[in-house]
Amino acid sequence: MFCDQCEQTAKGQACTVRGVCGKAPEVDYLQDLLLYMLEGISIVALEGQKVGVRNHRADVFTCEALFSTLTNVNFDPQRFVDYVKEATEIREALKAQVKEAGGNVDFPQGPATFQPAATQEEMIKQGEMVELRPTPDLDRDIFSLKETLLYGIKGMASYLFHAQELGQEDNKAYDFIYEGLAALQRNNLSLDDWLGLVLKCGEMNLLTMELLDKANTGTYGDPQPTPVSLGAKKGKAILVSGHNLRDLDDILKQTEGKGIYVYTHGEMLPCHGYPELNKYPHLVGHYGTAWQNQQKEFAQFPGSIVMTTNCLMPPKESYKDNLFTVGPVGWPGVTHITGRDFSAAIQRALELPGFPEDREGKTVMVGFAHNAVLSVADKVVEAVKSGKIRHFFLVGGCDGAKPGRNYYTEFVEKAPKDTVILTLACGKFRFFDKDLGSIDGLPRLLDVGQCNDAYSAIQIALALANAFDCNVNELPLSMILSWFEQKAVAILLTLLHLGIKDMRLGPSLPAFISPNVLDVLVKNFDLKPITTPEEDLKAILG
Repeated sequence: MFCDQCEQTAKGQACTVRGVCGKAPEVDYLQDLLLYMLEGISIVALEGQKVGVRNHRADVFTCEALFSTLTNVNFDPQRFVDYVKEATEIREALKAQVKEAGGNVDFPQGPATFQPAATQEEMIKQGEMVELRPTPDLDRDIFSLKETLLYGIKGMASYLFHAQELGQEDNKAYDFIYEGLAALQRNNLSLDDWLGLVLKCGEMNLLTMELLDKANTGTYGDPQPTPVSLGAKKGKAILVSGHNLRDLDDILKQTEGKGIYVYTHGEMLPCHGYPELNKYPHLVGHYGTAWQNQQKEFAQFPGSIVMTTNCLMPPKESYKDNLFTVGPVGWPGVTHITGRDFSAAIQRALELPGFPEDREGKTVMVGFAHNAVLSVADKVVEAVKSGKIRHFFLVGGCDGAKPGRNYYTEFVEKAPKDTVILTLACGKFRFFDKDLGSIDGLPRLLDVGQCNDAYSAIQIALALANAFDCNVNELPLSMILSWFEQKAVAILLTLLHLGIKDMRLGPSLPAFISPNVLDVLVKNFDLKPITTPEEDLKAILG
């Protein structure tokens, strides 16, 4: 086993015995085998492009399968066996299409011709053989960039998966995923070639995030500043966690009139800002956080829980019967929902007691996506010009369980009162309920949305740069980023593609970034690790 794709990897190097996340080596090897099969599909798909062959099933499947290999998404070995079998079927069907169109299907030995074994045990052995891991004969820096590309593609694929579910797709995004995955099998690319692919991944991820923004806003309306209760209402309950807006929409539709209140959890909090989701009267509030107390919160929730994407350590037995998964998500022993039919989760919610009484809670504000913020851009610009707003901080990214993430809470608390905090993704749950006051009626803490909404933050920055007639790096804006998994890698690559400089990244730097590659990032983009809130604030503000 070799896995270094997340921030919490063992000893800051790699998990080689068992994942810190709880992933068993057998699951890791099955994921590696699946990735190898996806490389095979990609090689065939590139040949198909030469003769005008496109297979939409392959496009969508490749994104879903990549998504399933992200940190904490799927630990169910049988699901990976099924994915590998489906990958084989899709690859062979694609080959037949290419051959019929007159394309080349005479592939050398490798993932385009590899035949998976018949049993799970044999597949695990095959996965161990094809695993991407460092070897003495492989250049450390090239391996570093290969990993960076793969992890960026994984994050991009997850965003593309969400976008296509709501009808937004672009063949350029699918084609780049094939290009990048196929490149992993090449040994004739230079360091500059790999760096170019990594930055192209950032470019294609920007396109993908724009697609996702169009998908979400086109379906559910532009987010609006909206108060969300952190309390609870007496009655039956379903908790929806993860990222997928369509899943929440389906659950809200299927629970209408059933006497069940629906709560969001973690990254679903921003959903309350979408008019077409917030219109449901039984969408009543938000429960818990994203990471710090997640296991405890789920164990205490008196209803059923639906996980729509990742952000959960392997579930405890105490609430497994109340937990349901959707899409690429899966754990052994947990009921998986197919066909967008949530009746099993609804029935379980009706069987469970729900909240015995109303429970008071704080109120937080969501819905400060780019349209909402830019609607008051003139007010923001005037506040900056008059000196009422000295600086903007984008404090966003992933949360995690490893010590060191209190930095972000302290940073927000210690930021001067003439500064504004933009935040997004699950890292905000360290400080999302803090009252930081306001500046001329503008809240100092602005929740831009999910990690999926990084496009909104980018659009806000670009619009402000346009208003001040400068580039983004000249704005009174600093990015203080936390990372954990592969979606954060994709976003970071997008920021690098855009030429954003002087970003601070933590709690620790990625284990898959070699010293030489890090040196390139430092020299070209002034990327730096976080230190302490006091030191970083002093360095930024002077």
